[in-house]
Amino acid sequence: MVKSIIFLLVSNLFMTYAWYGHLKSLKSSPLWIAILVSWGVAFFEYCFQVPANRMGHQYFSLPQLKIIQEVITMLVFALFAVFYMGVALNRNFFYSSLCLVGAVYFMFRDGLPVQ
Repeated sequence: MVKSIIFLLVSNLFMTYAWYGHLKSLKSSPLWIAILVSWGVAFFEYCFQVPANRMGHQYFSLPQLKIIQEVITMLVFALFAVFYMGVALNRNFFYSSLCLVGAVYFMFRDGLPVQ
């Protein structure tokens, strides 16, 4: 179970950079280069994402697995936005986090599925 969450975390590091990193690191490059580099980075995302989902589905329902993914995505994105892209941290980050806490609560309130 922990291994699948670690894999989801690693895959999100690659995904976030593939989706948004080019806005800073390749902004003066032609679009086709940004696309090729992003696709290359996204390959490594899938190398972690697919096994993470296979492992995680042994413990979590599909909706639970998805909400875990979304929470990790937003956590990684917030850190990336603030520390790499220089986005100012504001109260909207806090409010969105509260919404995610609510989503996790509702998705897990009946417990883990019996496998």
